[in-house]
Amino acid sequence: MGIAEKMTLVFSGSFLLVGLLTGVWKYAEIARSESASASPYVDIAHRASLLYAFASLVILHFVQLSPYAEWMTISFAAMPQIFFALAILTYVIHGFLKDTDNQLRKPYRLGRGTLPGWVIHGFMVLLILAEIGGFLALFVGAMQTIF
Repeated sequence: MGIAEKMTLVFSGSFLLVGLLTGVWKYAEIARSESASASPYVDIAHRASLLYAFASLVILHFVQLSPYAEWMTISFAAMPQIFFALAILTYVIHGFLKDTDNQLRKPYRLGRGTLPGWVIHGFMVLLILAEIGGFLALFVGAMQTIF
């Protein structure tokens, strides 16, 4: 098993574990809430973590079909998964702080303070480029391998 495969399995397992742990957090909030609901970003962190765990397994299969040099495959696989992790981290932070129910609504709240728009939108542009670009490169490589 190559480094890219090992890395992707670690990401997938980590996302699944975070999903399970945030599920406990979500349940605890639901149990304590009069409306039987968790705060929005606890719910989002839970769901996103579980989805990213399985997305990483899909990436793993494309890694296994990659015709690229190992360093390129590692880079292409790492790009979306690093941003999956950063997205989950922001959801957990907002869930812990209970500072917003929409991180993309102005003013961009972080705890008691705010963030400038360029930080939020710059991060989103990088996330889009990394997630789509990394996977697209793996997808194209896999298509070259199977056809």
